[in-house]
Amino acid sequence: MVALTEVCFLLDADGTVLWRDSSGDPSALPDSRERWTAIWAHREVLAEVAHSHPGGPAAFSATDLSTMDAIDAALGRRLGYAVVTPENVLRRRADGSTLIDDSEPVWVLELRRASGLGA
Repeated sequence: MVALTEVCFLLDADGTVLWRDSSGDPSALPDSRERWTAIWAHREVLAEVAHSHPGGPAAFSATDLSTMDAIDAALGRRLGYAVVTPENVLRRRADGSTLIDDSEPVWVLELRRASGLGA
């Protein structure tokens, strides 16, 4: 059996994965210098930050929200953000709107697999 873990993807506007990391923990993805360095290194093309919640919920935690605000402040612009669960993809777009995305871009399957949620 594959262990569940939170995984983070940094994505460009086309949905290409620019960088990824994981925590080894199904319910936490601690802040890391490496992730902040990758965010800064890809700042010109970074469009979305996605991470998994292998056990749910399809919601942004208080930590997620404060991190999203910090990233947007550091970059001087709003990015898109996503939380991927076994059943849903919750996305906050750069315009601030939040929705459950039924279209599920290709990277969603890759993120689920990396999180231990798929074949």
